[in-house]
Amino acid sequence: MNISSKRGQGLSTNAIILIILGIIVLVVLVLGFTIGWNRLLPFVSSNNVENIQTACSTACSTGNSYNYCTFPREVNDGTNEKFISSCYNLTQGEFASRNYGIQECPSVNCNQ
Repeated sequence: MNISSKRGQGLSTNAIILIILGIIVLVVLVLGFTIGWNRLLPFVSSNNVENIQTACSTACSTGNSYNYCTFPREVNDGTNEKFISSCYNLTQGEFASRNYGIQECPSVNCNQ
């Protein structure tokens, strides 16, 4: 019996590449969920203006004066530095000129 003539079946190149890609994706997912996506991918800026528009509109329609007048919201428009402001200040204050599309709320009185 000649043992040296037997050959085992090896992995194909495609299988090796897929295994390596799978390990890389798994490592990125683990790092993203453990250290945070903002620290892992700082160059990806998210724009949350639409979420703030929705939250301010909801606060206005429900008459929630705290959420509209004083609740601090972190605004990231993708072009300017992040800042914290309330819905009222985004319509009346120094950031009103940026026109984030947040409507004034006549049903809520913030001047109390």
